[in-house]
Amino acid sequence: MTDTFTPATAFAVPGRIAVSNRAAALWQRAVITEIRHETANAATFRLAVPRWQGHLPGQHLMLRLTAPDGYTAQRHYSIASAPDDSGHIELTLDHVPGGEVSGHLHTVARPGDTVEVRGPLSGFFAWPGDRPALLLGAGSGVVPLMSMLRHHRLLALDLPLRLLVSARTPADLIYAREYGPETTPVLTRTEGRLSAAHLAPYLGDGQPPGGWEAYICGSNGFAEHASRLLVAGGQPVDRIRIERFG
Repeated sequence: MTDTFTPATAFAVPGRIAVSNRAAALWQRAVITEIRHETANAATFRLAVPRWQGHLPGQHLMLRLTAPDGYTAQRHYSIASAPDDSGHIELTLDHVPGGEVSGHLHTVARPGDTVEVRGPLSGFFAWPGDRPALLLGAGSGVVPLMSMLRHHRLLALDLPLRLLVSARTPADLIYAREYGPETTPVLTRTEGRLSAAHLAPYLGDGQPPGGWEAYICGSNGFAEHASRLLVAGGQPVDRIRIERFG
C-alpha cells in the first residue's frame, strides 16, 4: 500500500483517544484468537493485543513473523475492526500466491499462535468520524473502509456514509453478510467496472451539505479509475484520499 504519512502526537476519535506515534513505534506481542473465512481467498484474523492503545478507522499496522532460525518477514495490513476497548483488533488478508506472511497465516497459523504488530500507522487515510464519507473499494481494498463503516455503526454517527464496493461475483465480496442499505456492491462480471452511473446518485445534487470526504482503496488501476470518475463528477481533488496496493 502507498499513502502519505501525516505525523501527529494523538488522534481524536469520537468516544476515545487513539494512540500516540511514540507508542505506535513499539512492537507488541499479539495472539491469534480467531480465524474466519470471508471468501475462498480471504480470511479475517482476530488478534488479542493487550497493550493496544487504539486506532482510527482507515489506519494500518505492520505485522511481523519470526522463524525459529531468527529470519523475519513483515508486511503492512489495514485494520478491519472499528476502534473499541476490547483489546482485540482484526485484519483481513487475501492469500497472495507465494506471499511469505499471508501464505503462513492462511495455511499454517492457528488460534493460539503469536505474531508481532506495530502501529497504528498513517493518519492520511484515517476517517475520524467527523465528516460525511464516500467510500470506494475493490477486492481487499474494502478492508480499511469496513473499519470506517463499522465505526459509523458502532457509534450510531449522525453523518452520511456510503460504501461502493467492487468485486467480480457475489462470492468474491468480502464481508458480504455485513452489508446494509449504505452499501452498493458493483459486480464486475455482470455489470462491468465501476462507472459514472454508479456514482451519479452521490455526486452533484446527491451530495450531503458540505460535500463528501472521499476515500478510495484498491489496486493501482482501480484507484486511478475511481479517482477520475470522482473528479469528473465534481468531487474536489483535495477531498479525495487514496490508498493503493500492487
